[in-house]
Amino acid sequence: MSEQQKEIKIEIDEQTANGLYINLALISHNETEFVLDFLFAQPQTAKAKVRSRIITSPSHTKRLLMALQDNVRKYEEKFGQIKIAAGPEDDKKVGFVM
Repeated sequence: MSEQQKEIKIEIDEQTANGLYINLALISHNETEFVLDFLFAQPQTAKAKVRSRIITSPSHTKRLLMALQDNVRKYEEKFGQIKIAAGPEDDKKVGFVM
């Protein structure tokens, strides 16, 4: 560990450790921040609830993107390619919106 890097002790409470299931994400941004909304849309309903909102800087968002790309690459090396199902146009109502 370099002199500039410090070890961070990470704590997590039980409720946060249980996690939240999401199947929809909305991402918006302005010049100074990105807003990532994570939602759960129930099947056969036209309703979705925001379960978590993350507001972060552009540089942190890019680091998150790079970390996700690296982890997906490692996952696929170990378990095989992740397939994204292509469904009817109506299926595009649920998923990750860019």
